[in-house]
Amino acid sequence: MSQNKVVLLLGSNLGDQKKNLEYALQKISKSGNKISQTSEFLITEPVEFVSSNIFCNIASIIFTRLSPIQLLDFVKGIEMEMGRVNDSTSSGSYSDRIIDIDIIKYNDLKFKSKRLEIPHQKHLFERDFSKILLKNFI
Repeated sequence: MSQNKVVLLLGSNLGDQKKNLEYALQKISKSGNKISQTSEFLITEPVEFVSSNIFCNIASIIFTRLSPIQLLDFVKGIEMEMGRVNDSTSSGSYSDRIIDIDIIKYNDLKFKSKRLEIPHQKHLFERDFSKILLKNFI
């Protein structure tokens, strides 16, 4: 099975945000995925919800053998393991989170299901912080 090039965006606005992001990347790497590039950290205000907690965000390119749904299940598992309890897909709204891992691109795949949309339209075209992080990745 070949390696798939995937762009991820990670964010955290609870606890030690940078450590949360580094730990999540470490979990991704230790599970057989190759991290080939990461952006600088970017500090941003929350988007689409109100909170006094600022976000720390990072983009990463990884190579994985996982299918898109396998990768989604894998990153959701990391989020749960790290203590994330509310997922915006199931709750229908955004809230503070210890970790958020979004799949932005997966090769040149176009895919849409109830749980996953690739490419991730909001991050690519609507959110300014995402455009800043992704400018050298897309």
